[in-house]
Amino acid sequence: MDTDSDPLPDRPAPDNPQGKLVLLRHGETEWSRAGRHTGLTDIPLTAHGEDLARQAGELVRGYDFGLVLSSPLQRSHRTAELAGLHAQVDPLLVEWDYGGYEGRTSAEIRAELGYNWTAFSHGVIRGKTPGETVEEVAARASRVLTRVLPAMAEGDVALIAHGHFLRILTAVFLREAPRFGARITLDAGSVSVLGFYREQPAILAWNHGPQLPLKPSES
Repeated sequence: MDTDSDPLPDRPAPDNPQGKLVLLRHGETEWSRAGRHTGLTDIPLTAHGEDLARQAGELVRGYDFGLVLSSPLQRSHRTAELAGLHAQVDPLLVEWDYGGYEGRTSAEIRAELGYNWTAFSHGVIRGKTPGETVEEVAARASRVLTRVLPAMAEGDVALIAHGHFLRILTAVFLREAPRFGARITLDAGSVSVLGFYREQPAILAWNHGPQLPLKPSES
């Protein structure tokens, strides 16, 4: 994304847009609460997840969004709706395809394999879906950023998507290796902000959110 030509004086440099990139991880689902890998399975938010989505909307009220994109999966576009954001669906924003590990917890997978498995370090296996490598997820994230960066020259951009995908997208944005995403976390319903600081891609705010307590009926 670097350029050898000087930007026009009245326009931001293509690789240093002034807008912010706001990341919203969708609210809680039954599977995320249980720690189950939730890739392409399309499941709804819990009531608590809906509360988190509404509260996330309050955190982004002051932004001037020129572009809002959501994963097509219902847990993301419902989060966008409850947050008061009118999002376009972008299929590239779907979560990591976990293949044969879909719906399983890390503890279950590690017990079966006999070592300290993680998706970032060891990858996934084919199942009902082919699965993706971390590099393939990063390639999708790069395509999203190719669309997003020009829009950030005109204003703020919001992405409403999934935990692992947004962590990898952040690594790509920061010009780090995709596996850098393993070193950062995103809670359900959280809001994070990326942008440029002194012409370098930077994390401006991370994993911020109300994280409302579960209602008594859900505990």
